[in-house]
Amino acid sequence: MSAAAVFAEKGFHGSSTRDIAERLGIKQGSLYYYFKSKEEALGEVCLFGIEEYVHRMQDIAASDQPFEAKLMATVSSHLSSYRERNEALKVYNDERLYLPEERRTKLKQLGSQYRKQLEGIFEQGKESGVLRPSLDCHFAAQAVIGLCNAWGDIIVRDPDMNIFDITQKCIDLLLNGFAERRKVKRTQ
Repeated sequence: MSAAAVFAEKGFHGSSTRDIAERLGIKQGSLYYYFKSKEEALGEVCLFGIEEYVHRMQDIAASDQPFEAKLMATVSSHLSSYRERNEALKVYNDERLYLPEERRTKLKQLGSQYRKQLEGIFEQGKESGVLRPSLDCHFAAQAVIGLCNAWGDIIVRDPDMNIFDITQKCIDLLLNGFAERRKVKRTQ
């Protein structure tokens, strides 16, 4: 998607319809056949960046897999989305706030839907006894999204990065934490 490439490279304010048309190899006036404005192009790029990502989360949340498998599938899907749709997701993350409120409504709904599905996965983990009962599922979902988005930004910049390796490290951190699990308690 040429508009995504231009917005990812130059940002919304730094790009022009001329830049997008040149990337497409068409005259600037012909671009208006596809988009009424640069703002509309940005909205479509953002929508393209998030829609498939949200549909995958729906499938993961609806599956009958155990918590650990759902978490692995979520992180894997989230990170691989950056490789598959890297420019559009980068634009979604970095530029969507430049859209007027009415154009951001659907994007907000999709983002909330994704987070709520992930919260539900954490709720199921609590109900099954895999996770501690005191876990704040909203906080946990936001933390996973933040972790994945941070690594996603790095994945976009480094096309040689091994997504499987990053996914494994994220899952290890999420499931096992930072602290060493001691078999013998320390004496004071």
